[in-house]
Amino acid sequence: MKLIKTGQAPKAIGPYSQAVVTKPFVFCSGQIGLDPHTNTLVEGIEKQTDQVLKNLSNVLKKSGSDLDKVLKTTVYLKDISHFAKMNEVYSKYFKEHKPARSTVEASNLPKGALIEIDAIAIV
Repeated sequence: MKLIKTGQAPKAIGPYSQAVVTKPFVFCSGQIGLDPHTNTLVEGIEKQTDQVLKNLSNVLKKSGSDLDKVLKTTVYLKDISHFAKMNEVYSKYFKEHKPARSTVEASNLPKGALIEIDAIAIV
């Protein structure tokens, strides 16, 4: 088992790893829309979704994987009415390859985020 930590995604805001690799899988912790350079939350659902997927992509790369190897994601939305806007941005990252996905509304997310996404991928 290998614990992953990268400077290209925000530091974990609790006692957990950005990802854990247990070959052939990598289990990525939820990412929110924090800019890893400023550690501040970007504004709006579209920008947060974009930042979340950039952060997730960087964690996957550090783990020896990438977005094309994602098997499953879980999307947590603070407001399910953001579903369509989130999908517009999400579909830019998952074009041909479309992993299994669950999307749920969560009453509150860390740091007041509008979205959080976790993933399971192949290494």
